[in-house]
Amino acid sequence: MSKLHKWPTYSLLGAFTSTIAIFAIYAYVYAKQHPDAYTIKTEQTIAAVAGTKASDLTTADPWTVVYPNTKSMLIKDVLVQASIAKSWPERIKGLSDTPYLPETVVKLFIYDTPGFHSIWMKDMKYAIDIIWVNEAREVVHTQENATPESYPDTFFEPKEEALYVIETAAGFVKKHTIVRGDTVELPL
Repeated sequence: MSKLHKWPTYSLLGAFTSTIAIFAIYAYVYAKQHPDAYTIKTEQTIAAVAGTKASDLTTADPWTVVYPNTKSMLIKDVLVQASIAKSWPERIKGLSDTPYLPETVVKLFIYDTPGFHSIWMKDMKYAIDIIWVNEAREVVHTQENATPESYPDTFFEPKEEALYVIETAAGFVKKHTIVRGDTVELPL
């Protein structure tokens, strides 16, 4: 094929690529100017992922979509479902970008060694309570109502070394009177 015959193919490819690039730039600029245009309500998002209609959420259990593979555990005498973060990337992500945390679900961080493991509220959408637990599986410190607005200025840290950190819905510590010395049964 001569160079003369290849010209239409290259021209079409160039036009197609340019069109895609222009569309991508337009979509990016539009999204920046209209952030709510692409926002779907939390319930609709969860329903879509779960394969249900938003109207069926009363019969579905949408938190299982956000927090799959949970394990039962006890905090004091309160039975909860734990979404476990063992690896470094899982611990860094934590509850960031999750839409909500049900009262009966917690995020359990398991560390390799005891330490003053701090928690930040990066990319959080709601307040939480934080419970630090030592190797003996006793509560050593709590932080109530850690808010997203505290980021990036504040890191929450225990006063004693801990091996485990549990994040709960805000109000959990007060409602269940979780105090230093309470025991935790972990799903290990």
